[in-house]
Amino acid sequence: MTITITNSKLKAQIETLGAELCSLKDNNAQEYMWEGDPAFWGKHSPILFPIVGTLKNDCYTINNKEYNMSRHGFAREMEFKILDQKENSVVLSLQSSEESLKVYPFLFELQIQYTLLEKNLIVDYTVFNNSSTSMPFSIGAHPAFALPNHFENYSIEFEKQDTLQYYLLENNLISDRTKSLELQNKQIDLNYELFKNDALIFKNIQSKSLTIIDNKKPRLKVCFQDFQDLGIWTKPNAPFICIEP
Repeated sequence: MTITITNSKLKAQIETLGAELCSLKDNNAQEYMWEGDPAFWGKHSPILFPIVGTLKNDCYTINNKEYNMSRHGFAREMEFKILDQKENSVVLSLQSSEESLKVYPFLFELQIQYTLLEKNLIVDYTVFNNSSTSMPFSIGAHPAFALPNHFENYSIEFEKQDTLQYYLLENNLISDRTKSLELQNKQIDLNYELFKNDALIFKNIQSKSLTIIDNKKPRLKVCFQDFQDLGIWTKPNAPFICIEP
C-alpha cells in the first residue's frame, strides 16, 4: 500500500512494505528520490534494521544459539502498520512476530514517522525494547537520491572541513584498512572511481549534514544529527547517490 502525505511545498509517498520512502517531489514535480530501476538497484530508501551491513557468514550467536540474518536485516522486507496518519505526516509500526523471532530473538517495536514541514522531510526512528533483557541493534537509513544530470556534474559538500578517513570493505565486511579523503572547500566531486571498492564508510563523522551540489547549485541537504556513522554509495554508472546515516 502506498501512502501519500503533502503540504504546500512537498509531496511524499511511502510504501507500507518496509516503511520505504519511494517519492519526494516539490511543487514543480521535480523528483528527488531514485526511481528504483532494477537494472541498477531496485530500492528507493530501505530501512536497515536490526543490523546495518553484513554479518560474517550471515550469522551471529546469542546465549549459545546461532541465528541467521541476511544483509541489512529484515525490516525492509516486512509490512508495517499505520499507527497515525495526517495530511502532512504518517507513523508506521513494525512489531516482533513469530517470523522475526526466528532470526532475532527479541520483542521489539520499530516506529518510523515521516513529517513534511515547509521544504523539509523529517524522518524519526524510534525503537522500543519490549524484552526483559538488553537488546542489541543497529539502525540505518539508505535513501537513494536521483541525479538526473551527468554524474560528474555533482559534488557533495560536508558541513565541516574535515580530512576524512573512510573504512574499506573486504568480502562485504568492514575492514581495519582506511583511506583518506581530502576535501576542497568542504567538497568532494563525484566520480564512479570513488566507489570502485563499494561504499565509503565513515565512523564518528564530525559533519552532521551533507549537501548535494549540482553544477555549483545546492540540490538537496541531508541532516543526521543523531547518527554517528555514515555511508556514501552508488552503483557503477548509476544515476543516483545514497547518503546513509
